[in-house]
Amino acid sequence: MTERIIPASQQAMYDNFHFAPGVKTGNLLLMSGQVGSDASGKCPEDFTEQFRLAFQHIEAILTEAGGDLSNIVELTSYHIGMREHLREFIAVKDEMISEPYPAWTAIGCTELAMPGAVVEIRAQAVLS
Repeated sequence: MTERIIPASQQAMYDNFHFAPGVKTGNLLLMSGQVGSDASGKCPEDFTEQFRLAFQHIEAILTEAGGDLSNIVELTSYHIGMREHLREFIAVKDEMISEPYPAWTAIGCTELAMPGAVVEIRAQAVLS
């Protein structure tokens, strides 16, 4: 059975842009890319704050699905200006995710869909 996972905080994204933040099939949770937007829908200028917000959005999807950040098995992060902020991104990632660490791929790109976003993070998780 496949289930759409939509935290209340992300319902507007589902309604306006027609994509599910998460899709659960069996014990696998696939998550759409998450940017570091605040409650107003804007991306703060502070990169570190953006990184934390993006991980918090992932955490909200996991919580809605009955899991937490420890369930993540794979991350893919897309970065604008990756070399300028990768150290800060890694520091936030390491604050949010502890051992055993998931597989991770970081990709540099030229733009993201959300104005002002410098990172978008996709994740996959295995739930108990």
